Amino acid sequence: MNEKILKAIVFDLGNVLIPFDYSIAVRRLNAIEENLGETFLTFYKANYELHRSFERGDLSKEKFISLMLDALSNKIEEETFCKIYSEIFTVNQNVASLLPELKRNYKLVLLSNTNAIHKKYGWGRYEFIQYFDKLILSHEVNAVKPEEKIYKAVVEFTGLQPKEHLFIDDILEYVDGAKNLGWDGIQFLGYENLIEELQMRGIKIF
Repeated sequence: MNEKILKAIVFDLGNVLIPFDYSIAVRRLNAIEENLGETFLTFYKANYELHRSFERGDLSKEKFISLMLDALSNKIEEETFCKIYSEIFTVNQNVASLLPELKRNYKLVLLSNTNAIHKKYGWGRYEFIQYFDKLILSHEVNAVKPEEKIYKAVVEFTGLQPKEHLFIDDILEYVDGAKNLGWDGIQFLGYENLIEELQMRGIKIF
């Protein structure tokens, strides 16, 4: 892939720029009441369609919170839930440090399956967000990866040809979703591998 063809680099968020760990939330809930964390996690996993519907924007924030608090027998307040549910992220500093360098020569877009609570209480405050020209978020465009609609929202913003986009995501299915529309794609397997993949495409970073 010739670097001159690529004009936009599109990053996934979770487990690329920000690893997440729900066990953090489980421990904090257990500290409030024994086994409250396990109760949350069991309900969350058994009702994953609620999470997916919330990410897509089909389920309102208010309804999602109500369902989660009910599952926890209303042992905690809304604000407490939002914070515990969202403070599960850390920043992959190595990957984040690439953004200001890449921004010199490429449009940068964030493409994420995420939700309004995580944005407000979790990752939305991170400084690296400023380097993106646009955030394409599932709950705001009413589509989730690997649905075509969410990738097309990126192209609509950039105004570029599909082949001019490079997508980086840790989930192969989502990378393939972009490739099926004519994008280039990299499955994120770690920082060192990402650097190798970028260099193979002639993308200069340092």
